[in-house]
Amino acid sequence: MKRTSTTKTPVISDDAPKLGQKDFDRAKFRVAGKDIGRTGWQAAVRARVEKKRINIMLDTPIVAHFKSLAGERGYQTLINDTLRRAVEGEHIEADLRRIVREELDKAAN
Repeated sequence: MKRTSTTKTPVISDDAPKLGQKDFDRAKFRVAGKDIGRTGWQAAVRARVEKKRINIMLDTPIVAHFKSLAGERGYQTLINDTLRRAVEGEHIEADLRRIVREELDKAAN
């Protein structure tokens, strides 16, 4: 069996408070320091990402699953979005802690 690699998330230890759902509900999306809606923020993030064409072998049931979910949108776009969310999820805690620290520093000054 072919061995697959895994990425280990670094252990981050600091004094930042744990975040709850109420904290996320109060969160604001910002681009260039301006408040913006979630859709606008997602568009700004995606606009900055360069695309690269690749060939990839996927299991037939995986492709069938994404094709059935995608509808008119395009299954490759759906696979890309799913992979993006998985990658972002790995780093979300560290990013949120950094953002909270920045906001707390702004509020203290």
